[in-house]
Amino acid sequence: MRFRTTLDQWATLREIEKAGSIQAAAISLNKSHTTVIYGVRKLEQQLGVELLEVKGRKTALTTEGKELLRRANLMLEQAKELELLSDQVAAGMEKELIIAMDHLCDPALLYEAMEAFLSKNRSTSIQVIETSLSKTTSVVTQGLADIAIITVPVTNYPAESFSVTSMVPVVSVNHPLVQLEKVTPADLANTVQIVIRDLGDDIDGKAKRDAGWVKGLQRITVDNFDHAFRAVEKGVGFCRLPNHVIKQRDQGQLSILDVKQADAYHLPLHITLPKGAQTGPAALAMYEQLKRLRVTPHTTNKKGS
Repeated sequence: MRFRTTLDQWATLREIEKAGSIQAAAISLNKSHTTVIYGVRKLEQQLGVELLEVKGRKTALTTEGKELLRRANLMLEQAKELELLSDQVAAGMEKELIIAMDHLCDPALLYEAMEAFLSKNRSTSIQVIETSLSKTTSVVTQGLADIAIITVPVTNYPAESFSVTSMVPVVSVNHPLVQLEKVTPADLANTVQIVIRDLGDDIDGKAKRDAGWVKGLQRITVDNFDHAFRAVEKGVGFCRLPNHVIKQRDQGQLSILDVKQADAYHLPLHITLPKGAQTGPAALAMYEQLKRLRVTPHTTNKKGS
C-alpha cells in the first residue's frame, strides 16, 4: 500500500497549529515561508480537505484540520517512539534488566528511579527479585542480576552507599509488653519472636544465615516483612521492622518498644553491578538513576540536585 501523505507534512501542520502562524512555523522548522505554504497546500490537495483558514492576522486549522491532526498526533508520537527505540536497539540496550533488591531496602527508592529510567527507555523490561541474607550475596557472586541493592558489600565487588534502613522493635498495641516501662532482652527472650527467613539456597553445604538478635525461645519464621507485619498486628509476638514499613502501614495498631540497650539500629544499604565490565548500557543508565536518589547518614536526598 502506498501512502498519499508523509509524516513530515503532518509534522508541519502540527507546528503551524502550535506556532499560531505559517511564518512562525517556518522559523521553528527552519524552512522558508514558501516551502511551508506549498507543503500544506499539497497536503490539502492529496486529502481533498481544507486544513487551514485565515482568521484576522492569524492562520488557524479548520474544524476538519483539527480532527485530522488529532489523529495524526498519535501517529507522530508513535513514529518518534519508534525512532527512539531504534536508537536504543542500535546502541545495544538490553531487552531486560534484573534488579535484585535486599528486603531491607525501601522499595519506593527503587521505583522512583525506575520511573525516571523508563521515561527515557522504551526497549528494556525490568525484573525485580527480592533477596535477603545469603541470597543477597549469591545473586552478586553468581552474576544473577544486572544491579543489586545489598547490605554489606561483597568481597571483590565494588559498591557505593545508597540508603540507610532503621530497624525498630514493635508489637501490637494490645500486647503485654506494651505495659512495661522499659523492656529488657530477658523480656524479649520469653516472648514469641517473628523473624524473616533467609531466602537463599543451601549452596555448597553452607548453612543459611541469621542476622540481628534472634534469642527468642519461640520463633515464627516468615518469608517477608509483609507477613511479619500481619503477624505483629494480630498480637502473635514482636518483630524488628524497617521504619519505612511502619510509616507506610501502621495506622495505630502497633507500638514501638523501648528496649534497654537495644531500642533501634541502622543498616546501611549499597548498590553494586554484579556483572562488572560486562554491564550493559541500560543497566548503567538505571544505576545512575539510583545514584541520584541515594541517601547516606551525612547527605540528604539528592533528587533534583
